Amino acid sequence: MEWLNYHHLLYFWTVAREGGVSRASKVLLLAQPTISGQLRSLEESLDQKLFERVGRNLVLTDVGRVVYRYADEIFGLGRELLDTVKGRTTGKPLELTIGIADQVPKLIAHRLLEPARKLAEPVNLVCHEDKPERLLASLALHELDIVFSDAPAGSATRVRAFSHLLGDTAISFFAVPTVAARARRRFPKSLETLPVLLPTRNTTLRRSLDAFFESAGVRPRIVAEFEDSALLKVFGGAGEGCFPAPTVIAKEVARQFGVRAVGEAAGVRERFYALSVERKIKHPAVLAITEAARERLFV
Repeated sequence: MEWLNYHHLLYFWTVAREGGVSRASKVLLLAQPTISGQLRSLEESLDQKLFERVGRNLVLTDVGRVVYRYADEIFGLGRELLDTVKGRTTGKPLELTIGIADQVPKLIAHRLLEPARKLAEPVNLVCHEDKPERLLASLALHELDIVFSDAPAGSATRVRAFSHLLGDTAISFFAVPTVAARARRRFPKSLETLPVLLPTRNTTLRRSLDAFFESAGVRPRIVAEFEDSALLKVFGGAGEGCFPAPTVIAKEVARQFGVRAVGEAAGVRERFYALSVERKIKHPAVLAITEAARERLFV
């Protein structure tokens, strides 16, 4: 495998930036022959001329200009790395790459991420949605800073991840106004005669709802099941049936989908977690998210 000599690249970058070997020698505190020798070594390793002499000046060749652009980016990233590690501002938005498990309601995800957008330092959010197991694999490879999930990292997974509880919420059923009025009568027994939309059986929330129905002696009239919680709400908003959603976002659900609350599923709680590869969360945006969730969102 070929390796680039970054010392040689630094000397080249400094010469190009300063406009000559003489000025670069003053910046680098090196003798001019030393720098000239390093430039020749870099050109030999690349098998390309990087400078050409025009009169008394050194001018970048076409290849030299390409190499300079790469060098400028490489050493710029190096400065950013030092600034980030030492806690200094870099002048660029702080990037936060989040994985959102597909069963986390979009309205919950939005509420969770709001505090990151309100930090004094700008934050650029990069959001990925997928199955929890695939997100955990990406987390282990450090492709994600954090994962939001409705379940803690299971012992069955090979990924070593820590589960930070953000909070929990009751679950309510919703329906369009005409159906909600009927559903409120003898709720939850009314769900035996009205159409009901539920999450699929492989979800944590569905298992909790099944336990609720069993304890209440209710056999709901299930007409559709959804893996995507957003699609479930769209169907509910279209009048296709009663559907569950976190009580903590009841106002947003009612406003966005034109529905009304029917009643709470007694004893059912949905929990949300931030999964990380670190025992202690350090990313400033994630810290803001977790603190806001515990202090204001899930209260």
